[in-house]
Amino acid sequence: MDIMDNRYFDFLFGRVSKAAALLRAGFLGAGTAAAQSLNWDGQTGVFITPLAYTAASPSNNFGRPIVAYHFLNAGSVLGNFHTVSVTEGIAGRVEFGYTRDLHQEGSTAGLSPLWGSGFNVVHAKVNLVKENAGKQAWLPALSAGFVVRTQDRNVSGLLATPNKSYTNADFYAVASKTITQTKPVPIVLNLGYKATNASVYGLAGNAPAYKGRLFGAVAFVFTGPAKSTIIFGSEFSQEPRTVQNLPGADVPTTITYAARIVPLAERKFNIDFGVAQAAGTIEPGVNLKARHQFALGVSYGL
Repeated sequence: MDIMDNRYFDFLFGRVSKAAALLRAGFLGAGTAAAQSLNWDGQTGVFITPLAYTAASPSNNFGRPIVAYHFLNAGSVLGNFHTVSVTEGIAGRVEFGYTRDLHQEGSTAGLSPLWGSGFNVVHAKVNLVKENAGKQAWLPALSAGFVVRTQDRNVSGLLATPNKSYTNADFYAVASKTITQTKPVPIVLNLGYKATNASVYGLAGNAPAYKGRLFGAVAFVFTGPAKSTIIFGSEFSQEPRTVQNLPGADVPTTITYAARIVPLAERKFNIDFGVAQAAGTIEPGVNLKARHQFALGVSYGL
């Protein structure tokens, strides 16, 4: 782990009082609100990282689909990104889904054309251990899953000769725990490890090889007006430092700060607002200007 990553890891878990991020309403401890929020890739999760929880479903059948839309204003170089997702839960332990990434080109000559029109995302996750299983109040939920992105032409593909589409993937394990003893403000902790060859979730193309990376989140859950819930916190995701076909690139850890609003948990609807810190100057003379970018997400359980 490099110095930059260690610094962000310490910041996140040692000085969390200044953080703000996007966590799903299932953390409230109310069963009706469980597993209704999808992340950027379409998984049940935070804004970019997965959680150990899965999309709500009965123990012997399919659940109702969850749909989501996410938007990231990534700045004048990268442009705007949109994702549209649908995810299905099975038997209370499994989820799978599809997401389409859509891209609007930025306005910076020489750099913006390095991003393609979008790519496909397929994901699946299985819950291995339920939270508090066997009445062990300390036990977190434990899950494993994967994400596969295809037809990704961003940066790596458009710098290749000739241009080509790449496939990249994440294979991960994650633990999530809701601490209710801190009521009236429950705390949610999430920590995972992934092997990935994607650079910034495919938005910056591919890494030259698979790398082991940490990700995690922490959040505080507050009761809002009119039976609403407001969640504040932060998440981080270490990135492979290098980008395929872009020698000299040095990609920093991605962090989000924001808030999630759940108007009514039983409606399975929530809205996320936040700021994403993705990539700034990745090599001398190449500033992607994406370190303080607005992000929006909406999830709805049908």
